[in-house]
Amino acid sequence: MGTRILILGAGFGGLELATTLSEALGEDVDVRLIDKNDAFIFGYAKLDVLFGRTKPQAVRLRYRDIAKPGVQFVQQTVTAIDPQARRVTTDGGEHEADFLIVALGADYDLDATPGIAGNEFYSVEGAERLREILPTFSQGRAIVGVCGAPFKCPPAPSEAALLLHDYLLERGVRDDCQISFVIPFEVPIPPSPETSRALIEAFAEREIEFVPKHRVSALDAARSVAVLDDGSELPYDLFLGVPKHRAPDVVLSSGMAEDGYVPVSSRTLETKFPGVYALGDVATVGVPKAGVFSERQARVVATALISKLQGGDEVDAYDGTGSCYIEFGAGRVGRVDVDFFSGPKPTGSFQEPSRELVAEKLLFGSSRRARWFSS
Repeated sequence: MGTRILILGAGFGGLELATTLSEALGEDVDVRLIDKNDAFIFGYAKLDVLFGRTKPQAVRLRYRDIAKPGVQFVQQTVTAIDPQARRVTTDGGEHEADFLIVALGADYDLDATPGIAGNEFYSVEGAERLREILPTFSQGRAIVGVCGAPFKCPPAPSEAALLLHDYLLERGVRDDCQISFVIPFEVPIPPSPETSRALIEAFAEREIEFVPKHRVSALDAARSVAVLDDGSELPYDLFLGVPKHRAPDVVLSSGMAEDGYVPVSSRTLETKFPGVYALGDVATVGVPKAGVFSERQARVVATALISKLQGGDEVDAYDGTGSCYIEFGAGRVGRVDVDFFSGPKPTGSFQEPSRELVAEKLLFGSSRRARWFSS
């Protein structure tokens, strides 16, 4: 038996880590990839489901199709983590590791915001439910509301507001509807003033009300009002919500978490426990909770493990850079490139929305699908 590497979570980070290790080490290591789900779904695909541009089954990439040398996928739910012993308990048994990587992502804390259950679009189930409600909305106020920060894929709420405008316009009911967008930040994309200006201009052009520096603290369904964090209220007829996020319960009870997430070295992704790493949305790294950052972190961890096993040189540190695509509607996509570590504060550059970037976004998805799920 080779070195045992246990990866908890098969999202962007877990999939990239398993793939990179397999490419470099093949059958020389025993990589076990554990996830409670049977399929992977790109986060941006939830908007496609929400607005009826695709069906849920069309965006599901089944883990059973993973066929990488040295990698075994195990569909089980993690019930306990002992980071000191590098031992993990699941509903299917126990797993021990020489190296343990926690990439379980962030869960949605629906209890933190009364009334949000059934009104969020960040889960596939939530997007499916709201997809059935959208055709019944023809007049009144729609709110795209964020219930807490940090949250996955920072551009997604802005995208939802812009795509909702297109959806209502196509149905011929936009003039009878108001759209409000509530977000805790002062601007939509804080690291990139240029991107934020472009989004705010797009909201203004489409008469979307931008409500910054507020979060939605509750929904009062009986009165059809969203209660904001300062006690003010906004009436709504349709609510598309981003729920508050938190680390999974199993991580919180493991002794690894501080202030709700797992602290790590922002450069190596190592935790305080020897041989244990954490990456992606479950960790406190200093970058947004988005798949492209998790993927890049996974490459750093993979390179470190390969170096340890092969006696290689010291590896490069995680650089905190990444790019996110942003749907502006009308068949155009923009892109923001951000850098969190190289300067005194995070910076971001913006590429104007274009149809060329639509193709680039499609390639982003298809290339990873091929890399992670092809043998």
